[in-house]
Amino acid sequence: MNTGGRLIAGSHNRNEFVLINADENARIRSVQELRGQTCEICRDEIESTVDGEPFVACNECAFPVCRPCYEYERREGNQACPQCKTRYKRIKGSPRVENDEEEDDVDDIDNEFEYGGNGIGFDQVSEGVSVSRRHSGDLDSAPPGSQIPLLTYGDEDIEISSDRHALIVPPSLSGHGSRVHPVSLSDPTIAAHPRPMVPQKDLAVYGYGSVAWKDRMEEWKKKQNEKLQVVRHEGDPDFEDGDDIPMMDEGRQPLSRKIPIKSSKINPYRMLIVLRLVILSLFFHYRILHPVKDAYALWLTSVICEIWFAVSWVLDQFPKWYPIERETYLDRLSLRYEKEGKPSELSPVDVFVSTVDPLKEPPLITANTVLSILAVDYPVDKVACYVSDDGAAMLTFEALSETAEFARKWVPFCKKYCIEPRAPEWYFCHKMDYLKNKVHPAFVRERRAMKRDYEEFKVKINALVATAQKVPEEGWTMQDGTPWPGNSTRDHPGMIQVFLGSDGVRDVENNELPRLVYVSREKRPGFDHHKKAGAMNSLIRVSGVLSNAPYLLNVDCDHYINNSKALREAMCFMMDPQSGKKICYVQFPQRFDGIDRHDRYSNRNVVFFDINMKGLDGLQGPIYVGTGCVFRRQALYGFDAPKKKKAPRKTCNCWPKWCFLCCGSRKNRKAKTLAAADKKKKNREASKQIHALENFEEGSVTKGSNVELSSEAMQLKLEKKFGQSPVFVASARMQNGGMARNASPACLLKEAIQVISCGYEDKTEWGKEIGWIYGSVTEDILTGFKMHSHGWRSVYCTPKLPAFKGSAPINLSDRLHQVLRWALGSVEIFLSRHCPIWYGYGGGLKWLERLSYINSVVYPWTSLPLIVYCSLPAICLLTGKFIVPEISNYASILFMALFSSIAVTGILEMQWGKVGIDDWWRNEQFWVIGGVSAHLFALFQGLLKVLAGVDTNFTVTSKAADDGEFSDLYLFKWTSLLIPPTTLLIINVIGIVVGISDAISNGYDSWGPLFGRLFFALWVVIHLYPFLKGLLGKQDRMPTIIVVWSILLASILTLLWVRVNPFVAKGGPVLEICGLDCL
Repeated sequence: MNTGGRLIAGSHNRNEFVLINADENARIRSVQELRGQTCEICRDEIESTVDGEPFVACNECAFPVCRPCYEYERREGNQACPQCKTRYKRIKGSPRVENDEEEDDVDDIDNEFEYGGNGIGFDQVSEGVSVSRRHSGDLDSAPPGSQIPLLTYGDEDIEISSDRHALIVPPSLSGHGSRVHPVSLSDPTIAAHPRPMVPQKDLAVYGYGSVAWKDRMEEWKKKQNEKLQVVRHEGDPDFEDGDDIPMMDEGRQPLSRKIPIKSSKINPYRMLIVLRLVILSLFFHYRILHPVKDAYALWLTSVICEIWFAVSWVLDQFPKWYPIERETYLDRLSLRYEKEGKPSELSPVDVFVSTVDPLKEPPLITANTVLSILAVDYPVDKVACYVSDDGAAMLTFEALSETAEFARKWVPFCKKYCIEPRAPEWYFCHKMDYLKNKVHPAFVRERRAMKRDYEEFKVKINALVATAQKVPEEGWTMQDGTPWPGNSTRDHPGMIQVFLGSDGVRDVENNELPRLVYVSREKRPGFDHHKKAGAMNSLIRVSGVLSNAPYLLNVDCDHYINNSKALREAMCFMMDPQSGKKICYVQFPQRFDGIDRHDRYSNRNVVFFDINMKGLDGLQGPIYVGTGCVFRRQALYGFDAPKKKKAPRKTCNCWPKWCFLCCGSRKNRKAKTLAAADKKKKNREASKQIHALENFEEGSVTKGSNVELSSEAMQLKLEKKFGQSPVFVASARMQNGGMARNASPACLLKEAIQVISCGYEDKTEWGKEIGWIYGSVTEDILTGFKMHSHGWRSVYCTPKLPAFKGSAPINLSDRLHQVLRWALGSVEIFLSRHCPIWYGYGGGLKWLERLSYINSVVYPWTSLPLIVYCSLPAICLLTGKFIVPEISNYASILFMALFSSIAVTGILEMQWGKVGIDDWWRNEQFWVIGGVSAHLFALFQGLLKVLAGVDTNFTVTSKAADDGEFSDLYLFKWTSLLIPPTTLLIINVIGIVVGISDAISNGYDSWGPLFGRLFFALWVVIHLYPFLKGLLGKQDRMPTIIVVWSILLASILTLLWVRVNPFVAKGGPVLEICGLDCL
């Protein structure tokens, strides 16, 4: 057979044979020439892979198919190549389908080409080449002048001239010969031993192609090894010292994972919830069908209150149906985005700190928060800290200046010795072994020096605070003699000062420092500045102009970073290539310092953060709680979450076209789709605008005058949405953040001053659809609700070392005022158009997530039935009536089952939520205390504010204080919030005394009905006991419990003494008829 120097390929099993031309005219095209191929199914252009190579669906014949058609064929079709009928194998990055488990589970090319292992080795490849040449027969007899093409599999070698290549490709691409099939091998799991036909023959005789392939494979393996990491399991008894387990390819490693609650814990919990619903239905069936005729009003009132309590329980309970926990992998984050010898690829983060009054929020606390941010374990060039001074206080400005100077010493010290926490006040005051894991010989010496420096820093800050106590009549002046612009807190211009991050400002070791920016937005009379929400929106715009990081972290001024890896923890979710794109924010739990061991007023709020939030994380994510939250900037800009493309559905062929069932379902489905599309059109308009502008920049829009008009129209729409700042609008269009090129710092500062002016938000969507949402003092709930309504989801991150810690009001009055503010915000949301009961339908909000938001705005209304229900025991004891008729055996079983289900539900929640019984019981007590005081006042205040426009404030005046640890715990401040619970306590204690005395007077027969009323009243007194303890203050000589029970027992014994009265004769006075007619 005369081949003329051409390469032969074929298949004996398929009886196919092909000659591949190697001359210049009929040369097979290279891989670069194959670019731009069109899919043979949909005629779309075949895209390239992440490595820049054309996408190849079938490794057998390379039939041109694009990735969408390939994935659809695997998911919905026969899972085979249309040309060679070979079953498609799963390609990296494609989802698994049925029957994928039949393939080898090893999914990397390294094991596929394992030399000497079970895979196909180099010798087998050579053998295949030699077999093809031996069957060619006449190849050896080719003329000497004929050039045998050098065989290269895949890529062309740059050392070989173009006319010396012969690339095996399918005939559909080359147009020459018939179908080509490679040599098939037997079962790949069986080791193939090399069996060359001519063992004495040198491999070099077969040509350069095979050797070049081996060299390229060795180079490729070397590159792959750079991407692999070997993890040694230290301390694990299952692994010996010499066992190393290679991790997966970094492109396939998840940065976090969900940890579902064990079925042995969650399944009984869910079954009990269903059982409790059944018991409640039977309970209300009995209560409604058995009224108390002689106390009908009391019975009807109690039934109405109980129905409301049942509804509120349902709203609180069902969002906890799918609780989960999460775990992050910080080492994988570093492996993927921080490669050795290369710049860090972690995303930049802008950190927001808000403060108002430095006299109420001490500057030293704010300084510690800023220092913990500047010393965070994150690349310094990717962190920018913005401090919002909404009070325009010179004290805050000067304190921040001193903080920036001290940070030049503190930041390198923290990073050199990896200390935790990185807020100096809490680091130096904690009683801990600071030498643990510290082996550096200079650590003790430098720590002592740093502590002295911090003490000097504290002296400077306290001196500034003392100076600021007395404001001069002419106001404060700066060092150059000019008046301080913020002397009038309600009428001053905008101020921006960059303390750190500019050129030339470095730490004591000449290292770069994170950026630190002071911001005080402009304030003028006659403008509504929207308090904290307005200040946060100003920071969004300033940071968008100056740094424009794609992610934002906001913390209160008293919440410092306790875990220096907190930002990395959040990036494990945000930067996850698979699930991170739909996450709008990562919420961390709030943990507190300085709270007494017993947590009398439930300041830690453990039940909410460890039970409720974990339940929400299994749905659409936790609600935003106002601090300790990392946001995606694009989500705050009001854009919709990215939609996942749905696979095309199969056509319904089970019925004829005239079948009304199929036709009806098609029409209904189409009508519903159109209706949903019309409803979502406005919500998606902003997202379409930004993508349209991006496409315009990339050149996807047709050139011409229409393009210019379209660009101008889009720019006008975005300026109407974001405001009249071209620089900020340009930054808002950058989905991954970044700054405009060739922009001078002076121009950026000028633009930043413009975006914090008073009138910038006029006629824009700020506070309506963009940023922190206005309309409530609890802007956090409203902001998170809007993002969830746009289809985003959030994540709850609970690292072992708490990410943030803060301070909480621990005395009774301040705690009640904090709860009052939260409840007032919920009432405002309930009475606004953003109420989750009627807002946000047709978006991406899940119904269980909606239940949680409804519960968050409805709970203040529970104060009305709660205060009525807590008054019923005293009324029953004073009147001798009761809300329940004589209890039968059936009713007794119902009551016992109801109380048991309540108790067991709480026990199971404590079990899977890892909450102690003390924390759970304190939460129950304060739910009653706050419900009958702060929630009630918030309800009336919210109604007056929204309906009548009357803003009522409750002032707090200090009475007395004690010194010592937790002295604030015993600080008594009188406020009107204390009146309702005090009244309930008094009337219930009086009712108990009257009920017992009445039972003593009427004999033993009256003790039976008394027990139910006494249990009811004692339930109220026990729940209000922490309030009573706070009301009495600190008792140095006698515990509060003794005082309370002494008063109660003294009252009972006094009444008993009056009843017995030993000085009166047992027979009583003898009455005789005197015989006189008094008439």
